[in-house]
Parts: sequence; structure tokens; C-alpha cells
Amino acid sequence: MRKELRVFQDQAMDLKILTMTINNNKLGMGERITDNTLVRVAIDLLLERKADLSGTTESELRDSLNLPPRY
Repeated sequence: MRKELRVFQDQAMDLKILTMTINNNKLGMGERITDNTLVRVAIDLLLERKADLSGTTESELRDSLNLPPRY
């Protein structure tokens, strides 16, 4: 299913670098990893930790997962 999302500029750049790093390290083996592949994995990780997720703002949600503040 197609889903549009908005990310911070540094997230987009870091995601692209991570995708390229993974693809370069696998030496042609396996499937091609894309930004979308990594986003789907990240969503699954978030859903696995949904019991830990609490708050009413992005900052509170991040804090409940022990993520540093974005701004």
C-alpha cells in the first residue's frame, strides 16, 4: 500500500546513507534494500514496542521509547 510520510531532512539523508551502506556491504547478495524497506522495518519495530509508547506529543512519544528529543 502506498503511504506518504514526512521526515526531517537529516532523517532522509541518514536513511539514504544507511541504505547505500547496507547495499554496498552485502556485495551483491540478497535483495536490493531501499529506503522503503528500512521504513517498513522501522514501522514493525515501532509496532513491536507499542506497549511502551505513551504520550500526547511527539516529544512525549519519543521520550517513552527513550529516544532523544529532535528539537
